[in-house]
Amino acid sequence: MLQGRRILVTGGAGFIGSAVAHHLVDDLGASVLVVDKLTYAGNLASLAGLEGKPGFRFVRADICDAPRMAALFAEHDPDAVMHLAAESHVDRSIDGPMAFVETNVVGTCVLLQAALAHWRALAPERAKAFRFHHVSTDEVYGTLGETGQFTETTPYDPRSPYSASKAASDHLVSAFGHTYGLPVVISNCSNNYGPRQFPEKLIPLNLIKGLAGEPMPVYGAGTNVRDWLHVEDHARALALILARGRVGETYNVGGAAERQNIEVVRTLCAVLDELAPRAAGSHADLITFVRDRPGHDFRYAIDFSKLEAELGWRPRESFETGIRRTVRWYLDHRAWWEPLVKTKDAAARRGLAVVR
Repeated sequence: MLQGRRILVTGGAGFIGSAVAHHLVDDLGASVLVVDKLTYAGNLASLAGLEGKPGFRFVRADICDAPRMAALFAEHDPDAVMHLAAESHVDRSIDGPMAFVETNVVGTCVLLQAALAHWRALAPERAKAFRFHHVSTDEVYGTLGETGQFTETTPYDPRSPYSASKAASDHLVSAFGHTYGLPVVISNCSNNYGPRQFPEKLIPLNLIKGLAGEPMPVYGAGTNVRDWLHVEDHARALALILARGRVGETYNVGGAAERQNIEVVRTLCAVLDELAPRAAGSHADLITFVRDRPGHDFRYAIDFSKLEAELGWRPRESFETGIRRTVRWYLDHRAWWEPLVKTKDAAARRGLAVVR
């Protein structure tokens, strides 16, 4: 499907990006250039096992650096771009929105310009096959009530600085397709979980807190609902969209696993009780309700029927199988996450801006 194709993956040392890099190289035989700035959430350890493999290369670079991006396109001569580089934590966007505008909006525009210049110089057959795949989030659609699902035609209604920056980048990608003819495709995913997730997000944060015997924080009453997607299922979907998705289209990727946040943490506690039991009591005894996030969206849910109908994709992992695999990975890879907790303050609470 993608064997032998040269693919530039931005943000490839991050959570989803590293899963994509491993899938492309290990499972599909693609030639991959990972470009990552290595900000707090970028981790070379997430690419362990890929170094030295034929066709794999890592370059530390900032997507906002236009001359560097142009040079990398010239050097690697990619057949496709998978753009995952982004600031992605809602809480951090509340504390410091400008970083999200710079990376997610300005950086995306810089990358689009580099890709456009590269694409225009390709021979006709290569130009026809070229793709710019922009990886985005369901948060651009806003929030849902008790019922309904996001589809590819749901109007955009971002509610946080993070989702607003991703909405802007989605629109830029679409505009480059309409205005210049650049062959683009966009995907919007639900909440990811799985191996190599920076420990500030709900599941790895509570997993690590639970292992340490510390309070396991749940925002508000824990009733906010998310659709959970295992990162390896997502990586498979992204590769399919890159290879076979229709130019100019958007594809939603969901996990068919809606859960309230409190349900997620209770399930996590049950798995921890089995695989890493406490000396006394259940991990559920550690659950602690904390001040809610400002502007916390109530519910997200994804309708991925378009992706299923056109490309035949469905998630392989149920939430129950996926969470068990996730807990096992973190238990077996303490050397990956312990330094992040110690040196990058990964478990600190953020996003407590005063709402007036």
